[in-house]
Amino acid sequence: MTKNRNKKKRDDAVSMDVSDTKTVSEAAPQAMDTTETGDAKLAARARNLKGKPMKRTKNARKMKAVAKAIALNDKSTEKASKNIKKTLRILSAKKLYE
Repeated sequence: MTKNRNKKKRDDAVSMDVSDTKTVSEAAPQAMDTTETGDAKLAARARNLKGKPMKRTKNARKMKAVAKAIALNDKSTEKASKNIKKTLRILSAKKLYE
C-alpha cells in the first residue's frame, strides 16, 4: 500500500484572475528574469549522497545476512559436536567405574 504524501488535493477549487486580459503584444515590456530556479531539495540530496548508490548498500545488507546465517550454522554444529563429545566422555567415565 503506497503512501499519498506528495499528492496534491484535487478537490480545492483554484480561482484565476481574469479581470485584466491583455495579449502579449499589448503588455508593457518587462525585464527578463534570470534567477536560477533549481530544485533546492535536489541539490541538498546530491550533497548528502556520500557516493554510495542504493544497490551497493542493498548488496551489503544481503552479504551481512548471509554471513550471519553461516555463523549461526557453524555455531549450532559446534554446539552439537560439543554435546556429542560430552556424552562420550561421560560414557567412558562410567565404563571405568563398572
